[in-house]
Amino acid sequence: MQRREFLTAAAATGGALWLGTSALAQGAAEIAATTDGEPAKAAPVSPPRPFGFDDVVAIAEATAAKSFVDPKVDLAGIFAKLSYDQFRAIRFRRDHDPWADHSRFGLDLLPPGLLYRDRIEINIVTPEGEARPMPFDPRALDFQAELFPDPIDLDDIGKMGWSGFRLRTTLNRPDVLDEFAVFQGASYFRAVARGTTYGLSGRGLALNTGLPEGEEFPLFRAFWLHTPGVADGALTIHGLLDSPSVAGAYQFIMRPGADTVIATRVALFPRKRLTAAGIAPLTSMFWFSDADRDGIDDYRRAVHDSDGLQMITGGGRRLWRALSGPPTLQLSDFQDENPEGFGLAQRPRSFDDYQDAEARYETRPSAWLEPHSPWGKGSVGLVEIPVENEFHDNIVSFWRPGEPLEPGRRHDFGYDLIFSKLPPDLAPLARVNSTRSGKSVNNPNARSYFLDFDLAPFIGIEPRITITTSVGEIGHNYVQRLAAEDRLRLAFDFLPGDAPLADLSASLSAPDGTVLTETWMARWVKG
Repeated sequence: MQRREFLTAAAATGGALWLGTSALAQGAAEIAATTDGEPAKAAPVSPPRPFGFDDVVAIAEATAAKSFVDPKVDLAGIFAKLSYDQFRAIRFRRDHDPWADHSRFGLDLLPPGLLYRDRIEINIVTPEGEARPMPFDPRALDFQAELFPDPIDLDDIGKMGWSGFRLRTTLNRPDVLDEFAVFQGASYFRAVARGTTYGLSGRGLALNTGLPEGEEFPLFRAFWLHTPGVADGALTIHGLLDSPSVAGAYQFIMRPGADTVIATRVALFPRKRLTAAGIAPLTSMFWFSDADRDGIDDYRRAVHDSDGLQMITGGGRRLWRALSGPPTLQLSDFQDENPEGFGLAQRPRSFDDYQDAEARYETRPSAWLEPHSPWGKGSVGLVEIPVENEFHDNIVSFWRPGEPLEPGRRHDFGYDLIFSKLPPDLAPLARVNSTRSGKSVNNPNARSYFLDFDLAPFIGIEPRITITTSVGEIGHNYVQRLAAEDRLRLAFDFLPGDAPLADLSASLSAPDGTVLTETWMARWVKG
């Protein structure tokens, strides 16, 4: 894309504000005139202010004041007819990496094709703070010869945009630039920590997820990637989010490592009243587990990227909501005020938990969110969508503010998004290690549940059992010490009666009432 074309795109989505630091610096060297008509001395020229979050906020506010412009483009040439395998076989050339001389980080720009048809503007912010566009250049791509045997005409297709980008660093070995994050498709992004592989995704914003009116998918239509210094351990990325209902400015400060921490700032400018906005959404996959295998004919013990929603409420309660593969769409809201954190976790970390030598679900990361400041009243939302295989994400969690996001106002949020093997430790509370359920052997009309906790908090203590259900009855509950497995098992039967669904909860405490475990929760749905 030539500079003229870049400015044309800017006019469609925010005007001259797209020019970044160069536009912000205009006028600094203008010559003023004295009252008698004689030219005055030139005003001192100040260096341009480095491009930053405030610039993206200004762009987002100006974008929200205009009608949404769809950035989709017609795919041209070879990119219009790629197969799935061909698309995956296209690689960004390392000699075109703008950070190629950096010893810690690498950048791959990703081509358009298949479902990726939005023109995404990529800008590199220089160490001096100047934002420079990276126009789409198919010659920066390597087309693997075995999947592209015919000559490829790369002329006249440069007006398309990149579809996203991939970030690399020395995550697992000092001599290898591993992928640790990728931003591609709508407002989706994925990240990993050391020793984990891609699984669940983060998102910029969720709108109307699971609701009858249909979901709206905002997209990141522009990014500004700040060139890191040689000794830097973190990357700064700014993004412009846009959709028919809202525009927003985002800042991600990404620090990869044993835990990959993404410090996030958000400023949203709604075009209309948002009554079902999901802040800091996470998207994952859950097909089945030991807790629910109805109708599953599969050699594996479990198939999921996450097995539960972990929460620490504003009042300090530790909650664990076991995920399920429901037969019908399920929406859950956990009311709270100023939550300490929440996230989707993958707790089973052994190969034997899954027995999948290819997918290696035991290596999928968990993701945990910690607000930077009080978020007020609202709820943690959970959406569970029926699936029949492992190829579709069907789990979404997010924070839903208690009040709608009104147009004509700026709405700010800040949080750390942490990708790690497990979310923060719940000590001194015992964590739910596993959930299992099946038809009761005691009552054909009941379902038995078995919850395993760490044994240590119960040494020398006879725990008290608390089990609740929204409908139906609980029966035949007991605890069993599994010393060899270092577990304490809580078992009970649930009798639903004629109810179509029920919300269950359970916890264990000491005789004096001291809580010893997080609170386990699950939703039973009639099949």
